[in-house]
Amino acid sequence: MTTTTSEQAQRERDVVGAVPTDLLIGGQRVEGGDGLRVEVVDPATEEVLTSVADGTAEDGRRALAAAAAAQGEWGRTPPRERGEVLRRAWELIAERTEDLALLMTLEMGKSLAESRGEIAYASEFFRWFSEEAVRIDGRWSTSPDGQTRLLTMRQPVGPCLFVTPWNFPMAMGTRKIGPAIAAGCTMVVKPASQTPLTMSALAEVLTEAGLPPGVLNVVTTSRTGEVVEPLVRDGRLRKLSFTGSTPVGRLLVEQSAQQLLRTSMELGGNAPFVVFDDADLDAAVDGAMLAKMRNMGEACTSANRFHVQRGVLEDFTARLTERMGSLVVGRGTEEGVDVGPLIEERQRRRVEELVADAVDGGAQVRTGGERVGERGYFYAPTVLADVPASARLLREEVFGPVAPVVAFDTEADALAQANDTEFGLVSYVWTRDVGRALRVSEGLETGMVGLNQGVVSNPAAPFGGVKQSGFGREGGREGIEEYLETKYVGMTL
Repeated sequence: MTTTTSEQAQRERDVVGAVPTDLLIGGQRVEGGDGLRVEVVDPATEEVLTSVADGTAEDGRRALAAAAAAQGEWGRTPPRERGEVLRRAWELIAERTEDLALLMTLEMGKSLAESRGEIAYASEFFRWFSEEAVRIDGRWSTSPDGQTRLLTMRQPVGPCLFVTPWNFPMAMGTRKIGPAIAAGCTMVVKPASQTPLTMSALAEVLTEAGLPPGVLNVVTTSRTGEVVEPLVRDGRLRKLSFTGSTPVGRLLVEQSAQQLLRTSMELGGNAPFVVFDDADLDAAVDGAMLAKMRNMGEACTSANRFHVQRGVLEDFTARLTERMGSLVVGRGTEEGVDVGPLIEERQRRRVEELVADAVDGGAQVRTGGERVGERGYFYAPTVLADVPASARLLREEVFGPVAPVVAFDTEADALAQANDTEFGLVSYVWTRDVGRALRVSEGLETGMVGLNQGVVSNPAAPFGGVKQSGFGREGGREGIEEYLETKYVGMTL
């Protein structure tokens, strides 16, 4: 499962070795304050790829100082120049897709095909926001009494802090970095300690594209709370954007209240995938595979539970079981592999616990339900039928390749089941009835709906949720609004 040739192994070493492993502060690569390092592990082999600097709280403050020092000049940079930096970065990423894809696969585990897909998706945020940079506008109007002219202008929020997750190590960065650069904001990025290499490589691309020193600062660390909290409480910081779990998001919102920071929170999900009996089942199963198995199920947008109308329940479950059971599990660098490992052993144990809980309650394993291989954090794609309403995986985010299927009878039942969660990020609906499609889309308590499609993420669309899935939007015209303040000037002529 994890065999590599000597030529492949050398290429992997070359790709990893080309990435800087120190912090990026004020345009300089510097070692962490106390000299400690964080090991980066290949989840497919459990072998150490390299190590990166383990930043301290003082390193974080130095990075914020660099961002604050660069803010004034960068905020005054012409929008076209900011857009051109992003455009050049988009082009460089496209040129280096193969190396970046291999790097991502090595530190995160997804297949090379999925890594290439993420890089294409991630880079599109740079292209999109390169075009939005020159569309930041204001307004001139006359007051109702005719005595005053009202001028509104849009200005950058100021220094930002971005805390990004391990599951999409480039895309979760570019959809924050892109609009910040376009708006004229400087930033400190704290990538996940499991996948710091992709962000370091991205920072090199932006430097080569002409981003001035201090605009982007990268602090890798295993001591997230120790580094992040002082920055959140620092008066120089004006914006916090976090992608991760809901419990951590709540904590950061509490901490950010002291400085009244602008915040964006993209948190957990529990996405329902609803299939009505009039759906095109071939298309629905295709959509289910996309919605469930993107990133081995380690995505906040992953279909977490499948609600299927009773008339097509068995047919849909059988088709899904066949497709899931045919997926090839292995190291993402190998030819023909569909499903890579989970990110770490702790995550695999959590998936096992959730499946065991469902089975203990009466669920039937149609395929999978077990570990795969002797090395690496692999888990077989799994379909569970007859899942009891009490099962934890219907309420908790699985973050793994597990598809629990439950039945419903009416449209009202479908909505009740789908909305029975504290989360509200995304939902998926499959029906050929236009009226039903609109009714259900309106009734679903989520920030996004995939209507007869299994992927909703698009740089041109606003990504974000409601309820305990957070607030704020990334992407689309709305994405740059998160990084702009509105100033009003009243003038009497």
